[in-house]
Amino acid sequence: MTKKREKLLISACLLGTPCRYDGGSKPCPSAEALREKYELIPVCPEVLGGLPTPRPPCEIRDGRVTDLNGNDRTDAYRLGAEKALAEAKKYGVTKAVLKERSPSCGKGTIHDGTFSGGLTSGDGITAALFTVNGITVIGESGIGELL
Repeated sequence: MTKKREKLLISACLLGTPCRYDGGSKPCPSAEALREKYELIPVCPEVLGGLPTPRPPCEIRDGRVTDLNGNDRTDAYRLGAEKALAEAKKYGVTKAVLKERSPSCGKGTIHDGTFSGGLTSGDGITAALFTVNGITVIGESGIGELL
């Protein structure tokens, strides 16, 4: 009999899915190592929220998500977060590995909303929703603690 592996939600870009704003991905070798211990559930909240790939970069400022052109994308980010949460609940996920500094997935530190490369304390829309719903959020730099 095979032991069931714990399910772990993970940002799809960390597994090489080209879903980032720039049309690329951010493959993380240690993310692939998680497959040995967990059943991975890849998601991209931004795509789930209806945003195209590629798309203008977005950042959070004053509680709103705007793109580089000044368009408010908050509703799409909230919708994507809700859909990602629904996936997590569907699979009984209690932990998620999310892309650091992202306006969706960042935990603890995100870009500061000026599109200058600066960082500030805060959580992305999905990371914040997961946290209030009892899902532990870990950035890709913390993958080692899961292995």
